[in-house]
Amino acid sequence: MVAQLTDRYFVSPQIVPEAMAQLAEQGFSDVICNRPDSEIGPDLHHEVMQKAAEAAGLVFHFHPLVHQQLLETTNVARQKALIEGAEGRVLAYCASGNRSSVVWGLGQAGQMPASEIIDRAAGAGYDLNQLRPLLG
Repeated sequence: MVAQLTDRYFVSPQIVPEAMAQLAEQGFSDVICNRPDSEIGPDLHHEVMQKAAEAAGLVFHFHPLVHQQLLETTNVARQKALIEGAEGRVLAYCASGNRSSVVWGLGQAGQMPASEIIDRAAGAGYDLNQLRPLLG
């Protein structure tokens, strides 16, 4: 289930290697893996996903995040830079899509009204209300 947060940024729960070709066909240029390898079996580790992404012509970024790291400014800045540096649409995934939504939302603080960040995430099925004090 891919959920759209902006014209260029989408989030989803864990995907499988076979989905990479379909993402490329749908116009995605980049995939960001926000899920640490320690959470999943070896068949979904980032090396496997990267190989599948590159075979499909996608750029793959491994940016693993655990919940305790979501508020770190370096992680927010890196996610934002990966999104902004992409040539086309970006899919970020983790276990549920929530971490990928949170780190995106924090990267929009000060550039987009907090209510819009929260509404966009809610429209995609993610509740970012707890972040309101950090979003401005």
